[in-house]
Amino acid sequence: MGVTIDGAGRVVVSKSLREELRLEAGTTLEIRTRDGRLELEPVATPMRLVRRGKGLVATTDEPIVPIDADDVRAVMESLRR
Repeated sequence: MGVTIDGAGRVVVSKSLREELRLEAGTTLEIRTRDGRLELEPVATPMRLVRRGKGLVATTDEPIVPIDADDVRAVMESLRR
Protein backbone atom coordinates (compact mmCIF):
# COMPACT_ATOMS: atom_id res chain seq x y z
CA MET A 1 0.00 0.00 0.00
CA GLY A 2 1.48 3.32 -1.03
CA VAL A 3 1.01 6.57 0.87
CA THR A 4 2.24 10.12 0.30
CA ILE A 5 3.78 12.46 2.85
CA ASP A 6 2.03 15.85 2.74
CA GLY A 7 3.67 19.27 2.98
CA ALA A 8 3.44 19.22 6.79
CA GLY A 9 5.20 15.81 6.96
CA ARG A 10 2.04 13.85 7.80
CA VAL A 11 1.22 10.35 6.63
CA VAL A 12 -2.38 9.11 6.60
CA VAL A 13 -2.94 5.58 7.90
CA SER A 14 -5.79 3.95 5.99
CA LYS A 15 -9.05 3.19 7.78
CA SER A 16 -8.63 -0.55 7.19
CA LEU A 17 -5.20 -0.55 8.89
CA ARG A 18 -6.45 1.63 11.77
CA GLU A 19 -9.33 -0.78 12.34
CA GLU A 20 -7.11 -3.86 12.10
CA LEU A 21 -4.63 -2.39 14.60
CA ARG A 22 -7.33 -0.78 16.77
CA LEU A 23 -5.79 2.67 16.38
CA GLU A 24 -8.03 5.60 17.23
CA ALA A 25 -7.65 9.36 17.06
CA GLY A 26 -5.32 10.39 19.87
CA THR A 27 -3.43 7.07 20.01
CA THR A 28 0.19 7.74 20.95
CA LEU A 29 2.71 6.10 18.62
CA GLU A 30 6.44 5.63 18.94
CA ILE A 31 8.28 6.26 15.66
CA ARG A 32 11.78 5.02 14.81
CA THR A 33 13.93 3.92 11.91
CA ARG A 34 15.32 0.43 11.57
CA ASP A 35 17.37 -0.89 8.65
CA GLY A 36 16.33 2.04 6.47
CA ARG A 37 12.63 1.59 7.27
CA LEU A 38 10.19 3.67 9.26
CA GLU A 39 8.41 1.86 12.11
CA LEU A 40 5.37 3.01 14.06
CA GLU A 41 4.32 1.22 17.24
CA PRO A 42 1.51 2.06 19.66
CA VAL A 43 2.83 3.05 23.07
CA ALA A 44 1.70 0.52 25.67
CA THR A 45 -0.70 1.74 28.34
CA PRO A 46 0.95 1.57 31.78
CA MET A 47 -0.74 -1.09 33.91
CA ARG A 48 -0.62 -1.83 37.62
CA LEU A 49 -1.98 -4.60 39.80
CA VAL A 50 -4.65 -3.78 42.38
CA ARG A 51 -5.84 -6.18 45.05
CA ARG A 52 -9.57 -6.91 44.77
CA GLY A 53 -10.86 -9.37 47.29
CA LYS A 54 -8.46 -12.31 47.33
CA GLY A 55 -7.03 -11.65 43.86
CA LEU A 56 -5.12 -9.11 41.81
CA VAL A 57 -6.62 -7.19 38.89
CA ALA A 58 -4.64 -5.37 36.20
CA THR A 59 -5.85 -1.78 35.89
CA THR A 60 -4.81 1.53 34.34
CA ASP A 61 -5.34 5.19 35.16
CA GLU A 62 -6.17 5.92 31.51
CA PRO A 63 -9.39 4.81 29.82
CA ILE A 64 -8.83 1.94 27.41
CA VAL A 65 -10.93 0.51 24.61
CA PRO A 66 -12.61 -2.71 25.80
CA ILE A 67 -12.20 -5.86 23.74
CA ASP A 68 -14.83 -8.50 23.12
CA ALA A 69 -14.76 -12.22 22.35
CA ASP A 70 -14.47 -11.56 18.60
CA ASP A 71 -11.33 -9.46 19.17
CA VAL A 72 -9.75 -12.20 21.28
CA ARG A 73 -10.68 -14.86 18.71
CA ALA A 74 -9.16 -12.81 15.87
CA VAL A 75 -5.87 -12.39 17.74
CA MET A 76 -5.70 -16.09 18.61
CA GLU A 77 -6.35 -17.06 14.99
CA SER A 78 -3.68 -14.67 13.71
CA LEU A 79 -1.13 -16.14 16.14
CA ARG A 80 -1.91 -19.70 15.04
CA ARG A 81 -1.02 -18.97 11.41
